[in-house]
Amino acid sequence: MHDFQFFGGGWMMFFWWFLIIALVVVVVRALRHTNQKTSGNETPLEILKRRYASGEIDKEEFEKRKKDLLN
Repeated sequence: MHDFQFFGGGWMMFFWWFLIIALVVVVVRALRHTNQKTSGNETPLEILKRRYASGEIDKEEFEKRKKDLLN
C-alpha cells in the first residue's frame, strides 16, 4: 500500500529512525548537562567569585558581600 515512501523506503527508513533517536539523545544529554552545571554544589563564596569574574558585580560589591559571607 504505502511502501514506506515517506521515509525513502527500505533501509532508509531505519536510517531516519536512527537519526531521530540520536537527535533526541543528544538534546536530552545537553539539557541534563546544563542542569547539572547550574545546580552543582557551589558554595556561596564560589558563586560570588563566579559573578565577579563574569562582570555581573563590581569589586566594591564583591568585597562587601564577601565580608558578609565570611562573618
